[in-house]
Amino acid sequence: MFYKDIAVVTVTRSGIETARKIKAALEEAGLCCSLYVPRKYAYVPEATLFDGPVRKLIAQVFNGVSAIVAVMATGVVVRAVAPLLKNKLSDPAVVCVDVAGRFAVSLLSGHYGGANQLARLIAVKTSAVPVITTATEALGKISVEELARCSHCRVVNPESLVNVNAAIVDGKQVAIIAVGCAWAKLGKTLNMELQEAESLQVAAEIVGKHEAGIVFIEEEECSVKFTKPTALLKPLCIAVGLGARKNVAANHVASVVKDAMHHVGLPVTRANCLATIDLKKDAEAILETAGKLGLPLRFFSAEELGAVRYDDLSHSSEIVERRIGVGGVCERAALLAAGKNAKLILKKTRAHSVTVAVAEGE
Repeated sequence: MFYKDIAVVTVTRSGIETARKIKAALEEAGLCCSLYVPRKYAYVPEATLFDGPVRKLIAQVFNGVSAIVAVMATGVVVRAVAPLLKNKLSDPAVVCVDVAGRFAVSLLSGHYGGANQLARLIAVKTSAVPVITTATEALGKISVEELARCSHCRVVNPESLVNVNAAIVDGKQVAIIAVGCAWAKLGKTLNMELQEAESLQVAAEIVGKHEAGIVFIEEEECSVKFTKPTALLKPLCIAVGLGARKNVAANHVASVVKDAMHHVGLPVTRANCLATIDLKKDAEAILETAGKLGLPLRFFSAEELGAVRYDDLSHSSEIVERRIGVGGVCERAALLAAGKNAKLILKKTRAHSVTVAVAEGE
C-alpha cells in the first residue's frame, strides 16, 4: 500500500524521540521513511532539515508521499492539510501522534489511503493506542474503499461511497457481485461471499433485491441503471515486469513471478500480463513461463523502456545500458504494461538470475 516514502514530521524537541522511534519501527516493517525536523535540530542524525512553518513543508511533500506521520497536535495538522485536500481516493494517509507517543490518530484517508492500517502498525510497534474513528472499522466491518484497496481495484463512481458505506454500517443487505471477466480475476481471491453475474443487467437485478450493492466490473463505462446505491469497482491492471539472463531455467522464472505476486498479496491469477524487453522475444524460459502461467506476454523496445519517467525507479545499471540500450528492464516494462497512471507496487527484486517488478495501473 505504501509504495512511496512516508514522511515522519515533528516540530518540537520533545517530539524528536517519538518521531525517531516511529521511523525505526516503520523501517523495521519494511517501509521507506524520511524524518523531517526544523533546522534548529540539526544534531538529529539522518534527519532532513526544513526552514519555515511546518505547513510549508507539508505542502511540499503532500503529493509525493504515501503517508505523513505528524508528531504534533492534530489542530496544527488539520490547518496544514486542509488547503491541500483533493480526493479521498488520492490524498495520502495522514496519522497524528502526540509528542509523548501515547496515541496514533488516523486523521485522513483512513480507508483507501491506509491511515487506519498505518495507525495500527505504529501502535503495535510503539505501544501507542490506535485511534480509528471511521464507522465501518469501529463496528468491525469492511468499507467499500478498504475492499477496493485490498482487491487492487479503483472506485469508478466515488459519489456512491457515502450511501453504500452507510448501508454497510447500518447492517443492511449489501450484494457483492463480480461481472464477467472481473469474476475470473477476483472470484477466488477475495475472502468473502461473492456472487457472479453474466452481465451488468443481471447484476442490477440482483442489487435490486438488496439495500445496496458493490459490483466489480471489467469495463469503464456502465450503461445500466442501478435502482439501489451501488459502488462500481474496476480491477486495476497488474503487470509483472521481467528481466532475465540468457540461460536461466523456466522454473526459476515462474517461481520468481509467483513469489513477487505473493509479496504484494495477490495470486498469480490476478496478474494481467508479463512484460519485458523485445530482445527476449525468443527467450525460451520467459516464453515457457508465460504459457505455464497462462499470461499474455508484452514486449517493449529499448527506446520505449528508456522513455519511461517515474519518480522512484531503481538506479540504472551502466553495464546493462551498454549491453541492451537501457539501464533497467523490469520496472520500466511493468509500468508500461500497466498503462495509465501506473505505479510500482513492488520495486526491482532479484532472484535466480531474474529481476522482477510489479506495477498496477488503470
